[in-house]
Amino acid sequence: MKLEELNCINKSIDLGKYIEFREYVKANMTHPDWLGDFSKNDLIYMLNNNSKIWIYYLKEEPICSMMLIPSAENALSKFELDLDYKDVVDYGPMFVNSKYIGNGLQYQMLKVLDEYCINKKYKYAISTIHPDNIYSINSLIKDKFIFFNQKEFKRGLRNIYLKTLDKKLCSKDINLYC
Repeated sequence: MKLEELNCINKSIDLGKYIEFREYVKANMTHPDWLGDFSKNDLIYMLNNNSKIWIYYLKEEPICSMMLIPSAENALSKFELDLDYKDVVDYGPMFVNSKYIGNGLQYQMLKVLDEYCINKKYKYAISTIHPDNIYSINSLIKDKFIFFNQKEFKRGLRNIYLKTLDKKLCSKDINLYC
């Protein structure tokens, strides 16, 4: 299954349907704590501050979703990153309908996010993953993210992964590969 075969909605997201889909995915996960659960008010605030949600459908059935969250100064300090927050974007919650796991959709969504962020001139992408979520970790590593740190957050222990999006920065101090 390819993302381009699906219908992508990324404007005027119905947050009720988004939350319903997320809760459906969580209910069918072995480890639902791996997936975050922003409240509707959190989502409204984030969308009003340049965050973006994509939901992919096959006919009327939601298949997968991803979110992009521009970084904030306080977030980078929590991650212990010494970067300009305007250069950094967080690849937020990403999830796949359990009926479609195994189709490489998460990696395909990462590639869409990469392209979108490069076009928006972001220099770095960050993502936090539960340390036992080897499926998401493998997708991030395949997409050239590197492990940066591990921290305890409200949702529990998370690995922090970082990727350089701006190829001119590949040889800089952070020493990320691209």
